[in-house]
Amino acid sequence: MTMMIPDTMPGKAECSNSLKNVLDALYVLNGKWKLALILSLVQSSKRFNEIQNEMSGISPKVLAKELKDLELNEFIKRKVYPTTPATIVYEATEYSLTLKNVLRELTAWGGQHREKIRQSMRQKRYELR
Repeated sequence: MTMMIPDTMPGKAECSNSLKNVLDALYVLNGKWKLALILSLVQSSKRFNEIQNEMSGISPKVLAKELKDLELNEFIKRKVYPTTPATIVYEATEYSLTLKNVLRELTAWGGQHREKIRQSMRQKRYELR
């Protein structure tokens, strides 16, 4: 994977706008769970307990907050079905699909980073011998 580097340095205004955009994105997608939840719900709609079982390590309180935040930012929809007891299903919206490239790049980068750390750890073990 190669990184595209422009031939000329961006101007101050362009850098400032880029920084604002990144900060806005990080504000909306902050935290450990939001992108993982979006990815999970893009794959298929799920009930609360299904999500919690898939996301090992997230507490019910944190999951409820993250789902509410994602719903407020229109990344997911919460559908309530009139059953007894009520059935609630969470599903990704079309808007969440705009993160497809971000998720793809993070997946690729995460794999590269994990391998880099593995190599570094192997090297350190070798040096300690």
